[in-house]
Amino acid sequence: MSNPDIASTCQPQDSCLVRNAAAIMTGLADAAARHPGPDIRIAGGVIADIGVLEPLPHERVIDATDCVVYPAWVNTHHHLFQSLLKGDAAGINLPLTPWLAATPYRFRAAFDENRFRLAARIGLIELMRSGCVTVADHNYLYYPGMPFDTSAILFEEVEALGLRFVLCRGGATRTRRLEADLPSALRPETLEAFIGDVARLTARYHDPSPAAMRRVVMAPTTPLFSMPPQDLRETAAEARRLGIRLHSHLSETVGYQESAQGMHGCTPVEFAARCDWLGADVWFAHLVKLDPQEIALLGATGTGIAHCPQSNGRLGSGIAPVHALEAAGVAVSIGVDGAASNEAADMISEAHAAWLMQRARAGELARPAYAGGNGEGGAHAASVEDVVRWGTTGGARVLGLPGVDGLQRGMAADVAIYALDDPRYFGLHDPAIGPVASGGRPTLKCLLAGGRVVVENDAVPGIDLKELGSLARQATRELLGMG
Repeated sequence: MSNPDIASTCQPQDSCLVRNAAAIMTGLADAAARHPGPDIRIAGGVIADIGVLEPLPHERVIDATDCVVYPAWVNTHHHLFQSLLKGDAAGINLPLTPWLAATPYRFRAAFDENRFRLAARIGLIELMRSGCVTVADHNYLYYPGMPFDTSAILFEEVEALGLRFVLCRGGATRTRRLEADLPSALRPETLEAFIGDVARLTARYHDPSPAAMRRVVMAPTTPLFSMPPQDLRETAAEARRLGIRLHSHLSETVGYQESAQGMHGCTPVEFAARCDWLGADVWFAHLVKLDPQEIALLGATGTGIAHCPQSNGRLGSGIAPVHALEAAGVAVSIGVDGAASNEAADMISEAHAAWLMQRARAGELARPAYAGGNGEGGAHAASVEDVVRWGTTGGARVLGLPGVDGLQRGMAADVAIYALDDPRYFGLHDPAIGPVASGGRPTLKCLLAGGRVVVENDAVPGIDLKELGSLARQATRELLGMG
């Protein structure tokens, strides 16, 4: 399966005016979270001005009348290959550890080059149509003697679609018991091979610039299970020598807590600290099960979180204490996780879930006054502005992309324009909150990535969704036959 040929539709505009927006969310904090606009000028791939603006001669005008404008979403944790594993009956009602064996590990060896490419393309298109431009994929499909290069495929696919991409190069130097019966093709790598490939990828793809389109991250799949402590220390040291960030999963379930205590006599976050895996250059997916000391340690070190509310809910893992983490100093972002534990891996549904679940968590913790509590409460735990910030500028902070810092002058023009033309958005007193608060998927009138139009009127140039759906159904039938 070849790449879509859409390069001709993704050239940056010399000058582009987004005009007459009904509302503008900036992704910034506090009073700066909204801008009255109603116009945004884009020039040379960056935001040149926001305010009441008149079109320039020969300037392209995008009519945003009755539309709301957001910064494009920044997805900080995904497993794109899982786009062909949605709703697997064998794992749909299982918690994390048995689900891993039932679904992603069961099918991992079935991904050849074409299926992997198709899955990545489906996931990227799904994200784009939700208004996402920056994607961090935690890819762990690597094994010794692998006949195709999953890293190269991912970079090829995002290049064709015009997206901003961060490859979190996963993998393991040891396996855990649930993987013992997997095909020999999925045996672990040596530490030398793992580190060597990260160095190769960094030299080939990594761009350290503030608004880079390509980044590489050191990302062993799971610290407690994928590598022994000395290997983790060596990966951390090598990442910092290369000038790249570190990422992994942590504290997703009580199983992490039990394993850390049983294996190392400490909490998962303490284990990460012992292995040099905390700091402003580190972020973890999930962080659901934490004690107060762990929250304080994560905050003191400036470590980040990729909050994945839908996957954590779907697997019954719980709700991450995002409000407490941010108050402690943790950098908060949002990730969709893999579609095999989500079934709708897009940033709009993830933002909607984040908004609701933080409020639900606060409400669940509320106690009556006679029991020492403060009565009802929970709606204060996350505003729509908070969620937009976590899912955009929060993600840019976690990924180390200061040039993607929301809708303000001088920042990369990553812009999502939503038309609230579905009945679910009719009657909104505050249209700005519609994409997050009302859920669903608003029509994406236009999506710009660094000033390039990559989606227009809900369509991705060069992509036939009917054909993509047909290919997905065929690949799913093949996988079911092999599973």
